[in-house]
Amino acid sequence: MKNNLSEMTSLDMSLATIQKNEEVKPSKGKAMPLLSWDIFRQYDSLTQEKFQLKNDIEEVKILAKKSNWKNEFETIFNDNNFEAIVITDLNKNIVWINDGFAAMTGYSKEETINKTPNFLQGKNTSDKSRKNFRRQLNKLEPFTEVITNYRKDNSAYKCEVKIFPLYNKEVTHFLAIEREVI
Repeated sequence: MKNNLSEMTSLDMSLATIQKNEEVKPSKGKAMPLLSWDIFRQYDSLTQEKFQLKNDIEEVKILAKKSNWKNEFETIFNDNNFEAIVITDLNKNIVWINDGFAAMTGYSKEETINKTPNFLQGKNTSDKSRKNFRRQLNKLEPFTEVITNYRKDNSAYKCEVKIFPLYNKEVTHFLAIEREVI
């Protein structure tokens, strides 16, 4: 990766040498080069997101160790795409969220902890989805459901929620990994 960053720096310096009033004309059939800062910013943003998710996963693993959960967290996190992580107790009260959940919903950790995820539902959340969610949770088995939720600004979004019961000798909590879908 060092080579790519040094190439970007070289491109920055080349662009910086172009005089302010100098006209840059692309040759016919060739596209203008992208500004390296945009490429770097996009790379940096993706790197930060991956780093944050990695930290979130490590936090879940620490909670798992303290609670003696026996789930295969490596498999759960490696085999699924997600933006948000939520842990609830058996009463469905939220006990932990990651920053991805806050970014997706607009609700801070302080506004979320000790509430049930039902506070995200609204007028376009189907009764069928709600009933299916309750029925599936009662089975104490992993499942996936797409549900219409609402952000803090009241905008609706479709959310794919994958639920994993967390257990030691018995189920003690639920892990939800979530992503917005179209």
